[in-house]
Amino acid sequence: MTATQAPAPGASPTTTASAPTLRDAFHQPRAVWAIAFAATVSFMGIGLVDPILPAISVQLDASPSQAMLLFTSYLFVTAIAMLFTSWLASLLGTKRTLLIGLAFVVVFAALAAASGSVGEIIGLRAGWGLGNALFISTALAAIVGATAGPSGGAIILYETALGIGMALGPLLGGLLGSVSWRAPFAGTAVLMGIGFLAIAVLLQREAKPANVSPLAALRALGNPALRTLALAAIFYNLAFFTLLAYSPFPLEAAAAARGTQFGAMGIGEVFFGWGLALAITSVFAAPVLTRRLGLIPTLLTTLVLLTVLMIALSLLHTSMTGMITLIVIGGLLLGVMNTALTETVMEATDLPRGVASSAYSGVRFLGGAVAPAVAGPLAAATTAGAPYLLAAAALVVSIAMLLIGRRHLAAIGDQHHLTAAQEAEAISVGDEA
Repeated sequence: MTATQAPAPGASPTTTASAPTLRDAFHQPRAVWAIAFAATVSFMGIGLVDPILPAISVQLDASPSQAMLLFTSYLFVTAIAMLFTSWLASLLGTKRTLLIGLAFVVVFAALAAASGSVGEIIGLRAGWGLGNALFISTALAAIVGATAGPSGGAIILYETALGIGMALGPLLGGLLGSVSWRAPFAGTAVLMGIGFLAIAVLLQREAKPANVSPLAALRALGNPALRTLALAAIFYNLAFFTLLAYSPFPLEAAAAARGTQFGAMGIGEVFFGWGLALAITSVFAAPVLTRRLGLIPTLLTTLVLLTVLMIALSLLHTSMTGMITLIVIGGLLLGVMNTALTETVMEATDLPRGVASSAYSGVRFLGGAVAPAVAGPLAAATTAGAPYLLAAAALVVSIAMLLIGRRHLAAIGDQHHLTAAQEAEAISVGDEA
């Protein structure tokens, strides 16, 4: 294997990608650009629904709790699918897995746009989650394998697609959502359909990848280090998706109390700032911090800061200015945490990277699935600030998991720094949802 080739799925790289340049990043075959476009749209889907949750609640006569289940069904199916994506990709190959994932997103997003009840959308979002899991789990390997030059250039392009998608998703959701709550779903279907056609035509079939057991990810959780990190990630992701899925409702209420009509566009602009902050710190700040401070100190420090932020949100949930400021600051902290946690997963074990990523992602998304299902009923039964206090408590448990299992993570400091390809995987796996 040369430095410009992608490693086989699950294999550890034996070479380090050459230092990339901007010319390497943007001088790519059309197949690479096709995958990058589809990846941008895929990552846009993370925040696309957020601005339209209040509109769906009002126009479909659904409670906020019901509207937030759009995240729960999506994340629950994503969690289960992630446990088996490394096996499925080894069985079907990268191109077929990409296309199947894209096809699922196109079909279920289009059906969601045409649906007539919140219950239908909740069910359709589950199919969307399956498609996104299949696509994201194989996109990085595909884009590195399709490049004709140094792999580092393709990785820069992939990270750029990630950042653009994370930032533009809420903004596009707000723009289209101001027309109709159906428009973001329809727009996703159209854009992903274009990506499907581009990849089908431009991406060549790859050699058959190495076989992976269908139970490989489940067995990987027997590793004490991976299990420790996965447990910490469950509670961290509960807090992450409390901020993402629940915040549009108190944010709109705070704006209404001030005499301002926020609407989908206003929420989209706020979460554009959140997504931009998350993308910047995940790509640029997190790698620097983990090298200077170390992985575990970075994780613990960021979790403590996030706990303080959640408590502040619980106190300031009636202040529009306070909510906006804290949500954007939350994006900065979440970007660091996502990448640092996934990088720790990659360095903490000698398991194949694809298998470790599948196991870790599958478990952590269960925490994300629980958060929207709990936040709405909790707020309805108590106060609007209570979900943030629950998120703060979950972050304290995450800190405890890391401290209790720290002995299992002792070997991290003795291992090599990640290569460019591994670092990109940490960023992409850390930010997928």
